[in-house]
Amino acid sequence: MFHGGYWKTASAWPLPEAKNTDYYFHADGTLSPNKPAAQVPPSVYTYDPRHPVPTIGGSFSGSRGLAIAGAFNQREREFTGDASKGFYGSTPPYLPLKARPDVLVFQTEPLAADTEVAGPIIVKLFAASTAPDTDFTAKLIDVHPPSADYPQGYAMILTDGIIRLRYAEDPARPRLRKPGEVVKLRITLFPTANLFLPGHRIRLDVSSSNFPKFDVNPNTGEPEGRALRKRVAVNTVFVDAARPSRVVLPLLAP
Repeated sequence: MFHGGYWKTASAWPLPEAKNTDYYFHADGTLSPNKPAAQVPPSVYTYDPRHPVPTIGGSFSGSRGLAIAGAFNQREREFTGDASKGFYGSTPPYLPLKARPDVLVFQTEPLAADTEVAGPIIVKLFAASTAPDTDFTAKLIDVHPPSADYPQGYAMILTDGIIRLRYAEDPARPRLRKPGEVVKLRITLFPTANLFLPGHRIRLDVSSSNFPKFDVNPNTGEPEGRALRKRVAVNTVFVDAARPSRVVLPLLAP
């Protein structure tokens, strides 16, 4: 696969010409600059820390022998002890991550024109959980259309990030949550630069684990690193006009 790419030179960062543009999550799984409607149902999933979403590439330095960094297709692959040939935590039948019930997928329609993103990536969530503490993860993905080499397409991860619920407002003052308490979250993904070509889709995945890149949150609210229990959390992402979850993309004019 040749994804393309070229160097750009600038005198300031973020790029002054980049226009931060909100792409909103919608209840039907679309991602769009159009604002969501009022009184639409939220998106809900169940996160079980005993079965975390496996790390499949991403923007990090990698973990020798366990996880490998890079722009990998978001599909599980058997792990045999070599991180360059498989992904730790993958299970048969090795499906795309979008098929997991604990991954929310929001994506645009196939793009009609070049769409260039360059700069910091921020995800703003309105979320709630049945647990006193949990995590929310986000991944920005370039969905390549089907091709001769990849007849099912290729979901290329560009960048990702995570937030722990107890640190949502003030990292210096962690606070556990009441069940169903709506919290406004800000997930900072590593900056990226990517040209989404016509026919591609911009995709944003939300979940609550990305292991082993990030440690698994047991959802119990126990002191970090000393948890003795695990519990299942039912996590909610709101996608209505009053609580418009979204990703902010720095777009460059064509």
